[in-house]
Amino acid sequence: MTEQEIIELAKQLGFERMRIDHDYYVCFSKEIVEFAKLVAQHEREACAKIVELNANACRSDNVAQIILYSNAVAIRARGEA
Repeated sequence: MTEQEIIELAKQLGFERMRIDHDYYVCFSKEIVEFAKLVAQHEREACAKIVELNANACRSDNVAQIILYSNAVAIRARGEA
């Protein structure tokens, strides 16, 4: 993730700038936990998409495709635990 993407996620959760001329943000512990969950979700989805792209490349091997698609589902499901 880029620095800008991380800052955008923080803003989505309501982190507010402390001062206009500096990159200081104010947040509470609950927001930190929610932020960590949001970042993890973003990264899981990015990983699952890479696995799906690899599955699409295995057109002649149905077993490999099934395994890779199953892995993508498992990656996404980690956020539900």
